[in-house]
Amino acid sequence: MKKEFRIKKNSDFQAVFQKGVSTANRQFVVYVLEKKEHDFFRIGLSVSKKIGNAVTRNRIKRLIRTFFNENKDRITGEKDYVIIARKPAAEMDYHEVNSSLEHVLKRANVLKQKSFRNKT
Repeated sequence: MKKEFRIKKNSDFQAVFQKGVSTANRQFVVYVLEKKEHDFFRIGLSVSKKIGNAVTRNRIKRLIRTFFNENKDRITGEKDYVIIARKPAAEMDYHEVNSSLEHVLKRANVLKQKSFRNKT
């Protein structure tokens, strides 16, 4: 994921936490903040040490980044997203993370429907 698509500064994280709207399921909490000055979305990831060791935390972050890379055309731009992983995310595989993130982003009304094309 390119640098301009990531949230790294603490002040940016705090702005999303304070002014953003949160949506959650059992595995993830997603904060969404409208940012009109960007024509693309940015994501910030938060995976606590309570979830597991460094290998586990980095695996979860990698799976979340992969989801956003694969679905970037379906995700609403001009927003900042902060994704917080909860404890059950540590035992999830790629497909479970994928469906869980899709569920929570649909609840937040920021994920567009998949477009299916006929290949005939």
